[in-house]
Amino acid sequence: MDRLTEMEAFATVVDQGGFTDAARKMGISKSAVSKHVSSLETRLGARLLNRTTRRVSPTEIGLAYYDRARRVLNDAGEADALVSSMQSAPSGLLRISVATDFGVNHMSPILGDFLADFPDITVNMVLNNRYVELISEGFDLAIRIGEMEDSSLRARKLTETTKRLIAAPGYFEQYGRPEKIDDLNEHKLLHYSNQSAGNVWKLTAPSGEKRQVRTQGWLTVNDGQSLLNACVSGLGIAYLPSFLYADALEAGLVEEAMPGLPTEAQGIYAVYPPGRYTQPKVRTFIDFLVEAFKEKGPETW
Repeated sequence: MDRLTEMEAFATVVDQGGFTDAARKMGISKSAVSKHVSSLETRLGARLLNRTTRRVSPTEIGLAYYDRARRVLNDAGEADALVSSMQSAPSGLLRISVATDFGVNHMSPILGDFLADFPDITVNMVLNNRYVELISEGFDLAIRIGEMEDSSLRARKLTETTKRLIAAPGYFEQYGRPEKIDDLNEHKLLHYSNQSAGNVWKLTAPSGEKRQVRTQGWLTVNDGQSLLNACVSGLGIAYLPSFLYADALEAGLVEEAMPGLPTEAQGIYAVYPPGRYTQPKVRTFIDFLVEAFKEKGPETW
């Protein structure tokens, strides 16, 4: 008999708690299920199930075998699904989580091209400024910037951005310009509240020394665009990614606070749940983002 079929019959009996329900689940006769399980026990030379007139339960050996068999069956199912998915066009609902400012400025403008190329996919883009739990909250993927905190997730780098200290010209006229990192402690700092490290800026001195600036901050907000607006208004110095401040810098609304500091690069990633294979709609969307961001060029970020 087929070994996988024997495993499936046994595992289904354990899952369903009996031969009758297992037969209904598999779409075969009860006698066929019993025959598969008996053949498996004979081949292994061990009793896997305790059978009574009222109930069926796995033996100690059967329970250990069940755990491994279920793993094998799941792998086999994933292998079949992989082949099937690779031969079919991407389709279905794609639910993604994106930080509000990045979603508005860089995701929304390119979604039209993606939907035109893949009309069988529908997109639900949720804009928020927190780290969502992908699996429990039902997201297919999220766009995240900076260090990856959850090592259990899979990630693919899309592009990278650079961070700089910026402030409005009017701020520098009123409070002066910091000349070294320690001077920042005497300035009004604007913080992004959703940073995992809190109100801490990780900077690199011109010498290459890694430094941390840890202050309470004069203003803390949970939205990057609002932080930029506060910066443009002259409220203080912010440490922002270039995809947020690039236009304001070009327009002269903000200036670099310490041009001599080395530029800090941050990766922009698509993160998605772990698994042996990636759903076609997810894989297709990530491939699309990689190409779209590559066409924009690094100067965009």
